[in-house]
Amino acid sequence: MPAPVPRQRTLPAAESGQVHAASMNSGPTEGTPEPGTTAPHTAEHPAISTTGSTANGGAPKGGSEGAPCAEADTRTDIDSDTDTANRTGKARTRITPDSAEAASTAPTNLTLLLIEDDPAGSPIVPTLLDRSGKPIRVRTARNLTEAERLLTDDVHCILLDLALPAPGSRPVNGANGGGGDEGDDELAVLKHVLELAPRHAVLALTASGDAERGAEAVRVGAQDYLFRDELDSRLLSRAIRYAVERKRSDSAERRLAEGRLHARENRRLERGLLPTPLLDGSPLHFAARYRPGRSRALLGGDFYDVVRTPDGTVHAMIGDVCGHGPDEAALGVELRIAWRALTLAGLSGDELLGTLQQVLEHERAHDEIFATLCTVDISPDGREAGLCLAGHPSPLLARPGQPARLLPYDDNGPALGLLPDARWPRTRVDLGTEWSLMLYTDGLIEGRVGDSGERLGQDGMVGMVGRQLTEGLRGEELLRAAVNEVRALNGGELTDDVALLLLDRVPQP
Repeated sequence: MPAPVPRQRTLPAAESGQVHAASMNSGPTEGTPEPGTTAPHTAEHPAISTTGSTANGGAPKGGSEGAPCAEADTRTDIDSDTDTANRTGKARTRITPDSAEAASTAPTNLTLLLIEDDPAGSPIVPTLLDRSGKPIRVRTARNLTEAERLLTDDVHCILLDLALPAPGSRPVNGANGGGGDEGDDELAVLKHVLELAPRHAVLALTASGDAERGAEAVRVGAQDYLFRDELDSRLLSRAIRYAVERKRSDSAERRLAEGRLHARENRRLERGLLPTPLLDGSPLHFAARYRPGRSRALLGGDFYDVVRTPDGTVHAMIGDVCGHGPDEAALGVELRIAWRALTLAGLSGDELLGTLQQVLEHERAHDEIFATLCTVDISPDGREAGLCLAGHPSPLLARPGQPARLLPYDDNGPALGLLPDARWPRTRVDLGTEWSLMLYTDGLIEGRVGDSGERLGQDGMVGMVGRQLTEGLRGEELLRAAVNEVRALNGGELTDDVALLLLDRVPQP
């Protein structure tokens, strides 16, 4: 729909940017209502160069009647509103900025919403042009109800008259635009607009000399304030551009701060969800390394834990929920906590894994979700262990003077969540007097090796870790070196979560 055309105005020849008031004794201009009638309210005024008669009914200087003004784009159009002058004896002005000044940084198609109470029907409507001379739209609202209707997403800045009555207030002594009751908050209307338009830039318009009120408006949330009596085109143009850019900057800074705070909170939460091993009184040494596949995350679908029960047995577990998102990470935490509680309660083997499967089935988002698991229970003397595998890769065992090898995996049972009546046999393993036992998830063995495209696999992992052990690497240093080498062989970051758990038994001399 075409934009409404404003009443035609004469464009004066002066380029100084100063206000010029037309004679108040002149007759009505073309397109102006006759005295005694109300000027039609236009919600949106495009800032365009106009033609028409002068205030006294004559043709514009330097051109015939109806001819466009050749210098309209660079001149200040400040013409008295003759209709209002005839009724009130006071000339109201229209303000147009210098086009070159207005367009220095302002974006095209900028929209300004002016909220000003003017029962006389003649609000101050700024007329702005961008650098190319295209109009910047100006919408006017005489109350907050109109403002809410006109406040669409394409509005960039609001020019608010602080003298506008707040919602529910009544004028004092019948004054035009006065505030509400004496006890009312004098900035209530501004606070209402800020609640109504939290993403928009706001300029406060106040009386000349009322700097304290203007400063308070900025403290409350406005981007800047202007004095009504000192308002001119250049100042208004700069203030609007400044307010829009400051609001954008403030919004971006706030979003950045909120994002950083959210990230810190997530990291604290995820760190809290990682386990703290319970090994008090055990001679075993513990180390772990965790690397989620998700970008900028600390927790993935992999999970692990180690606890020592009152009888001296050390129980270790590592598992992997299929998938890499936050839902899988949450499910992994639930399974880890359930495993610790059940282990401390004395459950083991089939009974423990069967209960964990019930937890998984109740907590998973859909029936296709499953989890692999490896559990090891090490005897109090540290010389033997029991192994249960639920679709998970077998641990690596390394002993002095012997090559590293995988523990038996012939009795590997199904992953949790696949078969309702599954069984998970427990395999007894002889560990010896001195050993290192590494539990891991498949993210460590599924990385590629160079340009060949082949996966590292369990055999490649056993050879790599065995070599690092012979080089004297132990504990966290060994796990860090293993992950770094796998990443290097893969040619970059691994796409899957990686978790490693290492238990060492070194006899005391």
